[in-house]
Order: sequence, then C-alpha cells, then structure tokens
Amino acid sequence: MATILVIDDEKDLVRLLRHNLEKSGYRVVSAPSAEAGLKKLRADAPDLLLLDIMLPGMDGLEFLRALRRESDVPVILLSAKGGELDRVLGLKLGADDYVVKPFSLVELQARVAARLRMPAAAKVGRTAAVGALRVDFARHEVKVKGRPVRLATKEFRVLELLLEADGKVLSRDALLERVWEHDAGLDLDTRTVDQHIARLRRKLGEAGAVIVTVPNFGYKLAR
Repeated sequence: MATILVIDDEKDLVRLLRHNLEKSGYRVVSAPSAEAGLKKLRADAPDLLLLDIMLPGMDGLEFLRALRRESDVPVILLSAKGGELDRVLGLKLGADDYVVKPFSLVELQARVAARLRMPAAAKVGRTAAVGALRVDFARHEVKVKGRPVRLATKEFRVLELLLEADGKVLSRDALLERVWEHDAGLDLDTRTVDQHIARLRRKLGEAGAVIVTVPNFGYKLAR
C-alpha cells in the first residue's frame, strides 16, 4: 500500500483528498505546514507528496527546494496559481507534476496513479555500471566506489537516459522532452537541462566525468 503525504492547510480539502485517496487503496497522512510536513516525511517515508504552494510560514516552493537536498520522493504541486511562469518555476525546483486548483479529483487520482507507477515500470532487476559508477534502477540507488549518492528524481532520470543511450548523443531538446514529458508543451529553457547535468556531475564527484558534453548539441556517456 503506497503512502501519500498531503501538505496543505485547507482542512476541508485535506479531508476530501484523504477520503478519496483512501477509497482508492492508498494510506494517507497529512500536515498543515511545511515544518510539520518535514517531520511527517521523515517519520512516514511516503511514496508521494501532494504539496500546496501557499502554506503558512515556509511556503511550498521553499519546502520543495529544501526537500530536494535530501529526498527524491515524487512531488505533485497543488496551487491556485495557474500561470506558466509559476508552473515552470515549480518544475525547475524539482516538482514532478503541477495541478491547478480547483482540480478534478478524477484527474488528480490519475496523475497520482501514473506517478506512483513510473519508478518501478520495466526496471526490475536492471543495473548498470560505468567505471566507478553503479546504478540499480529497481532500487533507485546510485553508488560511486560503493558510496551511496542521493539524486533528485529528474537527476536520476537524466542519468538513466544517458545510460540507456549507451554512448549515443542525446540532444538537450530530447532530454528536456523525455525528462519533463508531462509538460512538453511548456516553453522550458534548455538551460534547465544544463543545470541538472551540472548538479548531477557535482553529486557524482569524480564519476561525473563520464558525462561528456557535445558542444552545441547535448550530452553522452563515455563508455
């Protein structure tokens, strides 16, 4: 049974979400603020977060920025702000999806189900190794010389695509579309890819050198 953490201070909405998600077979825990949500995150290890942007105290975007330093748990942002810039900012900070209030419960549940399926799809038993880098797709684990490396969801996905390409060059546009596929229609800057690659290399340390820049085009993995 997957656990969903709802971080939202609208009590009626939380009750509604809890009722409908529990009817669908999920375990639901909730918190009314980012600070309380962080404690719940560490205590309950949820499989997915539904995170409101407009929270008392630390807002949802600040929480998301802090969250991505320690966890790659999938996050669906909930917001009354439906502007393109708001959505792009949320995605750049590490959100996996963005739903505008008021929303359809049927659509939200479909997005939740799709997001929870994604990490395990077609990855059972799959591993990869390049030099000192070892990746276990099923466990969502990355190690360099046996040392665990914590990657955010999109950083892991970028690395996965490069490994799957097996030395072939992936353009920035291709990476942008495949990593942010549910928002392919948004005018996301390809510098978003460069920023994620830079963070990925930094986190991988010496193993980051296996990610090779192809000038004016994209990236590939040295084999």
